[in-house]
Amino acid sequence: MSGTSLDGIDVVLADFSLSPPSLPCTFYLPYAGDLRQRLLDLHHSGNDELHRAAILSNELARCYAEAVFSLLNKSGMKPQSITAIGCHGQTVRHCPQSERGYTIQLGNAALLAELTGITVVTDFRSRDIAAGGQGAPLVPKFHQVLFADPKNHRVVVNIGGISNLTSLAPAGGVTGFDCGPGNLLMDAWCLRHLGKTYDQNGAWAGAGKVIPTLLEKLLTLPFFSLPPPKSTGRELFNLPWLESFLCGEEKPEDVQATLLQLTVTGISKSVHAHFPGTVEIYLCGGGARNAELVARLRAALPGKKVELTDALGVDADWLEAFAFAWLAQQAIVGIPANLPDVTGAKGARVLGAIYRA
Repeated sequence: MSGTSLDGIDVVLADFSLSPPSLPCTFYLPYAGDLRQRLLDLHHSGNDELHRAAILSNELARCYAEAVFSLLNKSGMKPQSITAIGCHGQTVRHCPQSERGYTIQLGNAALLAELTGITVVTDFRSRDIAAGGQGAPLVPKFHQVLFADPKNHRVVVNIGGISNLTSLAPAGGVTGFDCGPGNLLMDAWCLRHLGKTYDQNGAWAGAGKVIPTLLEKLLTLPFFSLPPPKSTGRELFNLPWLESFLCGEEKPEDVQATLLQLTVTGISKSVHAHFPGTVEIYLCGGGARNAELVARLRAALPGKKVELTDALGVDADWLEAFAFAWLAQQAIVGIPANLPDVTGAKGARVLGAIYRA
């Protein structure tokens, strides 16, 4: 998995031979050099972008292969022992709405299969969009497999670049949707002003003060009031969008504090509005390691248990990569993996394109 945060590649070894499935080994490969910036540049139209996208797809495939082999070396496994690689690819466009609906994830899966000698499953989102869905979020069904509880209403919150929710009702109902920015605005603001790719533990945001008028303006974005199903990305939440609300006299740390609160508000308001009966909330993704963010979420969700998915036996850092391994497994055996009630698709679909080794 290489997500919207554009920080690197999470790769997991997933074993589905037992119930529940397990993660015998994990590995993280950060993006090197200017790869992150070149990927960011492709989020906007520019000179010779088709050529640049093709070159980056090949480069990403080599990075994915490096990550896979590093994991295999760490685990002692051989390539021939692996059934398939589930490769999400790096999203550079996600525009599922209306007749223009499409999504683009870079990463040459054919090359990845050649480099590793392992079957690759990729392009998980396109079939759902073709069926009229949002193509996201795709992880709620896997959350159900891992975390559904017959007695307690649980909500799983993934705080990556974008935040999304999965509601697991005791009766078996599963719903979910993107609820707003996660880390991407905070990361971009931190990089601009501190030269760091993220605000560790939210310390910089914690040193600032929320600007109420700015927060109110940011929350006027129609996306926040749209009913599910809905999904979003950098097309909507980006620095130029943020800057359109700034006067230029704000303290950078106060803007960071406000962006953190924007993430908290997007999550907490969604929980209150759509899942008021939930009693347990479990966090995953990079934002789950942001102590300031977690503390503010707990304050915004009084009376509810707010913990990391670690408490349920799955490390919060690896859950999304784990989910795409599961999606690959579902594709290999031909089982539909989307949830039409979540994405808005016309029906259940088998997701993913398969490149056989």
